[in-house]
Amino acid sequence: PPPPLQYSVLLQHLVGDQRRPRAWDPAALGGIPCPPKSEEQKMVERVMESCPFKAALACVGGFVLGGAFGIFTAGIDTNVGFDPKDPYRTPTAKEVLKDMGQRGISYAKNFAIVGAMFSCTECMVESYRGKSDWKNSVISGCITGGAIGFRAGLKAGVIGCGGFAAFSAAVDYYLR
Repeated sequence: PPPPLQYSVLLQHLVGDQRRPRAWDPAALGGIPCPPKSEEQKMVERVMESCPFKAALACVGGFVLGGAFGIFTAGIDTNVGFDPKDPYRTPTAKEVLKDMGQRGISYAKNFAIVGAMFSCTECMVESYRGKSDWKNSVISGCITGGAIGFRAGLKAGVIGCGGFAAFSAAVDYYLR
């Protein structure tokens, strides 16, 4: 029979130099086993994490959201289809739908541009900083808001920077 194990020999095998590393298996720890990713899955992940894909997704999402918002606001606006030459005339359904479509397209374009600008700047800031945290959205919000507001002057650019940065920080706080 083998000699009884001494405590110090047992410790060398458990935590000392003679300890054998074990392969990490999430199934052994009660986790869900995950097979290794194929090359196609890795390629799809790289595409979906790229800046152009994020910008395109934000552009399309902004276009859809802006269009819906524009149609909604046109639907509750009492001046849709209003003719200033004849204020007592009731607008036709065709005129109201035309105005709703025009406002929807206008809002959709604006939201798409803002979404793409914000997404591009956030991705560039994240790539430059090498971190993914709340500061990226605040910095890119300031850049985007400042660029949009700067068209109306320096004061509007500073206010746009601060407002968009605060809004980005609030959204990031509630989403993370």
